[in-house]
This record gives sequence, structure tokens and C-alpha cells, in this order.
Amino acid sequence: MEPLHENEPREFLVGDFKVLTSFDGGTFGEIYLGESLYTGECVAVKLEKANAQYPQLAYEYRVYRALKATLGLPRIYYFNAEDDHAALVMEMLGPSLAYLFEYCHRCFTLRTVLMLADELLLRLEYVHGRGFVHRDIKPDNFLIGREVSCKRLHIIDFGLAKKYADPITQVHIPYREGRHLTGTARFASIGAHEGYEQSRRDDLISIGYMLLYFVKGSLPWQNLEANTKQQKYRRIHEMKLKLSNEQLCRGLPSVFAMYLNYCYELPFAAKPDYKRLRRMFSQLRCKLYPKDGRSRMFDWEIITLQYHHNQRNPGKGRRGLPIKRPADEVYNGDVVNRAPRNCR
Repeated sequence: MEPLHENEPREFLVGDFKVLTSFDGGTFGEIYLGESLYTGECVAVKLEKANAQYPQLAYEYRVYRALKATLGLPRIYYFNAEDDHAALVMEMLGPSLAYLFEYCHRCFTLRTVLMLADELLLRLEYVHGRGFVHRDIKPDNFLIGREVSCKRLHIIDFGLAKKYADPITQVHIPYREGRHLTGTARFASIGAHEGYEQSRRDDLISIGYMLLYFVKGSLPWQNLEANTKQQKYRRIHEMKLKLSNEQLCRGLPSVFAMYLNYCYELPFAAKPDYKRLRRMFSQLRCKLYPKDGRSRMFDWEIITLQYHHNQRNPGKGRRGLPIKRPADEVYNGDVVNRAPRNCR
């Protein structure tokens, strides 16, 4: 295996897979495009230096094995820790929700957010059912399938996951305090900010913040000025404490505040009622959106269809292929998905 970086790395082998080029990276490693030597299938190869300050890849591989292969999780093909690097080869998936959010001009319609809620809660219910909390719920860690029309979300990146209970005995870990903030501050629960041991309720709260982020376009504690990371985290925590769930969800259907209130009222070791939470969102979706050709289409699918339609039917004298995002949606007279001023 060759070093991670020498400008643009040469092709090299990881097991029976050829690593081609880097296409993504993060705090805990670099992700490369690869292909199988035997089938030619495209794969994602996650590499981590052996001397990484916080090595996580071997642990992440063990979590994937404990979770077991299922729909909504990437297939794992190979893992090995060599002298200089650890390598994890997994199924190549499609774009993340973070990418698709940008593609849709940083606004999802309420219909798409309600559809996402169902998928997100299904993924979380499975992970929790295997005895793990994810602890880093954010848009970057949910990917659709390879085809843009794929309806299924996949949950990834379990480097910060933690076993909260034995899957056989169901004995829950004890409540503790004095922990460091684990995860992404923007979507972390108030308890995570305050150093409490995280449990299933904290993952669910992060899902709630993520849904609000998608439907509103931003969260109130974004872009806060601070001199240090710790100061920024403290200011985010203070703003989360200051805003009630009702204030945070103002202008949205009541189901969003009801969801957050339910999650924050859950005891530390309590099992959430996932079916109830999914039903809250699905009933609203059925009420607001009668079944038609677009009732089960995500915003990025609609925009992509518009793009291809414009390619086939360009307007006279028009330059370029303008793509319009789905229109603002109105709920009880209030626009609940207005584009930010910089959306075009």
C-alpha cells in the first residue's frame, strides 16, 4: 500500500481491490474510489493512517460486523490493518443528504422532510435494536443508493458509535455525567452539550434538529461568532437552552414540536416508541399530500426530472438550463419552506 498523500496518489491495491483516487475526506480518514479486480464493481475505500491521533477504523469495522448486513447499511467487503494504514472497503453509495440539500438550494419541501423522517427513524430503530447509539447524527452520514431515484437512505460512519446495551440481555449502560461532547455540535442534544452519557433519546433529538434544518434551511445557532471552538460550543448550548421547542418550531406543523418534546421527556434508558414517531409524520404527510405522481418523489428527483425535461425541450432563445426548486409550501396560511434570500 502506498502513502495516503503524495499530491494525487498512484493506483495501489487493497486486498482484491484497486484504489483509484481520493474523492472525500474527514477528520478520521480519507475516502477513495476503488474497484474490484474481479468484477469491476465500484467501491468506496476508507483509509486511516496507522499513526492517526484517534484511530477509529478498526472499531468502526467491528461495529458494522455487530450490526450485520441489512437494507439501509452499506455492505462491507474487506478490512485489513497493514503496517502503515488501515483500510475498510465498502459498498459505493450515492450522494449524502448534505450534498442533496445543497443541490436543492439549501431547502427541502415539507413533503420531502416528512418522507425523510420515516426513513431516518427506520434506520435508527434498526441500529438501536442492535444495541448501539450512533452519536453523530448529521446529514453527511445519511446517503441514498447509487441511483438518484433510490428511495432508501443508508446510515454510515460508526466511528463514534457506542454500545448502550447488550443485544441479548438488554442490560443498559448506567447514567453518567462529566463526558466530553461527542458528535456534531449543530445537531447535538442539550444533554450531550452538558456532558451526560448519550442514549437512544439523544440520537432521536439529533434527528429532530436535522429535520428542522432541512425544512427551515438553517438552525438559529448556526454562524455564531466565537474565538475558540469551546466558546462556540458554549454559545450553541446557551441558545438551545434559551429556545423552547415551540419557539424553535414556530411556523411549522405542530408535529415537529411534539416530536422534540417527546424525545426530551424520554428517560435515559427508555425505549422510544419508533412506530408512534413515524406515524406522527406519516399521518401528516398523508393528510397534506394526496397520492399523485409526485407524492412519493423527493425534491432532488423532481429537480433532476426538470433538468432532463429542459434538456429535451429547451425554450426558444434561452441560454442554459434553469432548474427551479419545488415551490414554497403553505401550511395554515404560513409559508413553511421559504428559500433563504441567497437561494436562486
